[in-house]
Amino acid sequence: MKNYFRVIFALAVLFVIGIGAFAFFTLNSITASKLASDTVVVLNDLTQDCEENWDDLSVVSEVDYGVSYVVLDSSNGVRIDARPGVIAGRMTVETAIKNRYPYQYVTRGDQILGAVVIIDDGRAEVREARMTILAALCVTGIVIVVGAYIFGLYVKKNIVAPFSRMEEFAGKVAEGNLDEPLKMERDNMFGVFTESFDIMREELSASRARELELQKKERELVASLSHDLKTPITGIKLTTELLKAKHEMNPTPESMTEIEKLNNIYEKADEMDVLVNDLFAATLNDLGEFTVNCKDEESGVISEIIKHYDDKSLVNEGEIPQVIINVDVKRLGQVIGNIITNSYKYAGTKIDISYELIEGFLQMVIRDFGPGVPQDELSLVANKFYRGKSWRESDQSGNGLGLYIANTLMLKMNGELIPESRDGFIVTLLIPLS
Repeated sequence: MKNYFRVIFALAVLFVIGIGAFAFFTLNSITASKLASDTVVVLNDLTQDCEENWDDLSVVSEVDYGVSYVVLDSSNGVRIDARPGVIAGRMTVETAIKNRYPYQYVTRGDQILGAVVIIDDGRAEVREARMTILAALCVTGIVIVVGAYIFGLYVKKNIVAPFSRMEEFAGKVAEGNLDEPLKMERDNMFGVFTESFDIMREELSASRARELELQKKERELVASLSHDLKTPITGIKLTTELLKAKHEMNPTPESMTEIEKLNNIYEKADEMDVLVNDLFAATLNDLGEFTVNCKDEESGVISEIIKHYDDKSLVNEGEIPQVIINVDVKRLGQVIGNIITNSYKYAGTKIDISYELIEGFLQMVIRDFGPGVPQDELSLVANKFYRGKSWRESDQSGNGLGLYIANTLMLKMNGELIPESRDGFIVTLLIPLS
């Protein structure tokens, strides 16, 4: 609509310029035109009568010549002023020449007695028509401009504004804002569309509410099943350990075979246990119930956590600074355990762990010497359910939740997890100090 009003303004300016040009050229045309022949005749008759009756011009003033005129004496004094409705005023021959009024000197022999100036030069009707045309053009232009402006306001209020509101409403719906209704106005020609849009918003809002409710129930079901699975898995692991201990007490060739089978069962049960734990943790996080309870702990608890998860004795731990950290020990154990488990599974090399104090954090660097992660996948490794291409093509099982959960827990503990790939896979943990 801004462009529309600019066009109206431009047209108004052009119309004013056109009227000005018309007035200028018609004025010049009227001024430059020749006198009508009847005006010349009247001027000659009036001059002759003045010459004959100069001593008593009352005779002349009683005659109707059909024109407005002024009779001047030799000193530009007014002898007769026959301008209807005009108060006698200053008129000279010079003024007549300047205004191009027809005039003629009154003479007697070689003596100039005065002059006759005709005010009505025969073009009064032309001038009057010209002024009428100019007035008509001005009024027409004003009516057109005002009408176009009013029409523009009408279009803006009843067409453009409703469309703009519907466009803004559609943008809010696209952004997921379904709580704000679409304003409806009386006498809106798009009332039916407006109502339909608002009905659509209500249906989408109800549909989203149903979807969120179903998702919540689904996650609650997964969390419940994950929790319930932990008990039988723990039972399988304990039973396997008991049977393994029984065979180890009475070793025979047959028992060695049984021990190997029991080891395989235990490993699979342990993988299931890790999977169920990760799935349970991820589901709790989705439900907003995955909480951490941070408190001050000595940094030595990190070494205890590493010993608990380093069942293959592949970790070479550097000296840890003796500081107080603010963490949830159980959750920090999940973070470090997931990282070490990943290195066991995908690298199978030794694992170096080093420490350094930086401003406000204990920096813990965990590094293996496996194939690492491609640089284009590095920013994705902490995403939920993401597994790298090389890992997906390998025979290693996994769920893509380990680093996701580790990263989530570090953020909840006001720390940070930074993955790198440089001569192996490196995970840097920034553990907040007390």
